[in-house]
Amino acid sequence: ICMSEQYRQSNFCRAEAHYAFQRQRRIVPVLMQKHYEPDGWLLFLIGQLLYVDFTKYEFVRAMEMLSKELEVTDITKISISSVPVAQAIIVKDPRTRNTRPPNIPQWTESNVQDWLIEHNLQQMSRLLANCDGQSLVYLNKHMKYGKPQQTLKSFYEDCIRHLGENLSLIELSRLQSLIDQQKRFVRSSLRTQGRKNRQ
Repeated sequence: ICMSEQYRQSNFCRAEAHYAFQRQRRIVPVLMQKHYEPDGWLLFLIGQLLYVDFTKYEFVRAMEMLSKELEVTDITKISISSVPVAQAIIVKDPRTRNTRPPNIPQWTESNVQDWLIEHNLQQMSRLLANCDGQSLVYLNKHMKYGKPQQTLKSFYEDCIRHLGENLSLIELSRLQSLIDQQKRFVRSSLRTQGRKNRQ
């Protein structure tokens, strides 16, 4: 992905990038415009991926760095010190994705991000970028037992402050529903396991 303001504004480039993301293809961002900072959909897609800054290095050096990035077969082997890093979400190769523990409180930040993206909760994945399983459980309790108006206002303000967009009530509702489903699944699995152990 050759990042620039023109790239971000192009509907064709956006469609191509989303297609690569949905197909879970490895993405290697390349910064082409001096002082450009990715935002909006482009920031969401590239997340914390390493990128090669063609505006900072001589062309030959930048091409060497790009070649190294393209040669890396395992995304976990990429050296963080080699190139600058953006901030948001890591797009993972499905072959390197870890399996999640069944209990939400045991989830890492990475587990939470994978789960949100798998369920197409893209706004929530950006909003809850630093949220682990314990935080998700606490958030769920706050949504269920807190004051609804205050909770919605907090979510709305966080969305505007962190993402620069309005809160999707549909995603918020789906988030709560999916957390409840996950909890019911774990309780059901534990009951089934308990019956098997007694037999």
